[in-house]
Amino acid sequence: MADLFPETVPDGASTCSMPRADAPLADRLRPGSLDEIVGQEHLTGPDGAIGRMVAAGRLSSMILWGPPGTGKTSTARLLADAVGMRFVAISAVFSGVADLKKVFAEADKAAEAGQRTLLFVDEIHRFNRAQQDGFLPFVERGTVTLVGATTENPSFELNAALLSRAQVLILRRLDADALGRLLARAESLEGPLPLTADAREALIASADGDGRFLLNQAETLYAADIAQPLSPTELGQFLQRRVAVYDKDREGHYNLISAWHKSLRGSDPDAALYYLARMLVAGEEPLFVLRRLVRAAVEDIGLADPQALVQCLAAKDTYDFLGSPEGELAIVQACLYCATAPKSNAVYKAQKAAWRSAKETGSLMPPAHILNAPTKLMKDAGYGKGYAYDHDAAEGFSGADYWPEELGRQTYYDPPDRGFEREVRKRLDYWARLRAERPAG
Repeated sequence: MADLFPETVPDGASTCSMPRADAPLADRLRPGSLDEIVGQEHLTGPDGAIGRMVAAGRLSSMILWGPPGTGKTSTARLLADAVGMRFVAISAVFSGVADLKKVFAEADKAAEAGQRTLLFVDEIHRFNRAQQDGFLPFVERGTVTLVGATTENPSFELNAALLSRAQVLILRRLDADALGRLLARAESLEGPLPLTADAREALIASADGDGRFLLNQAETLYAADIAQPLSPTELGQFLQRRVAVYDKDREGHYNLISAWHKSLRGSDPDAALYYLARMLVAGEEPLFVLRRLVRAAVEDIGLADPQALVQCLAAKDTYDFLGSPEGELAIVQACLYCATAPKSNAVYKAQKAAWRSAKETGSLMPPAHILNAPTKLMKDAGYGKGYAYDHDAAEGFSGADYWPEELGRQTYYDPPDRGFEREVRKRLDYWARLRAERPAG
């Protein structure tokens, strides 16, 4: 379900009271229970993290990470209702230390009365590091169960100490099916939208996964009292927003993206250019296309041609500088460069393998000789002892063993013998030969 109902209620418990008759459509369609949330069944279903917590009747602190309009606020509110907790919501944009102190004091009083508090913090990444640390003692002793919402990567925006005390749950961008179900609810309440079938699909595609935006657009259409159903082109003109045009086969937004990406990967520049044109002419956001190009450059080309990534980022800068339509030529250039570049997914496979190994091996200690030793105690413990400075070795290569003893040497990156990676392969083979010829440092 879309994140339809942001709350800034610093001192009150949640209720599921009916919205006013004149409330916005999104407010009138807010879900009444977790099973009414669409698009997040991987979390709210019986086997999902949230579903299991609700079944057990006890919540742990969590961070809800996802794009706008995917149900973060609604999920938090309904979580509190599902387990009988007091719901308090604040926004990090409008709240400061004084507000937090007041919330925690009230939560302490509620706890004395036997009432648990779920504290929902919207845009939690907006709090600075010191403010984030302020949550820790209250979370640890159970004064509040913290549910934070963020559109930003928690790994970069939230303190490690806070992350260690909360699960990170990822909410998915609403797909066409979820958005369609959301729109059907609106139509059951307000009646059929004044749109042709193609225009209805175009409206869903234009929402870009944001349920709140979709319902706001639908409300605009209802308010206009349109006599005849609009076509995709008429819809785009009416909403003053470029809307994807769908052909008679109703090829969707994601089908075109998939076809384009696979054409790039398959080194068919003409097909890639055709699907690029289809998307841009239909009104796809150029920056979205550029993000997908960058992804293709690192996933499907990688070090076979490192310039592919440079070309894509340069195209993004050029488009930012020129805008449409002139800047679209830079997107075309980057598209053709990627389509004609040698292909390799060796970097992509190496990342997957290394990430899997890191998860499986836990916190293995690096070998002592490459540990930093800033103190006498660490030096006495053998940190840094025997480290071979590669620049002092012949060929600038010591051949030292840098792997945890319990793990041993692994091979994640295996470049193919094509493109620039042919040269990388020669370097790796050369170092492997030197390593075999000399004892490890």
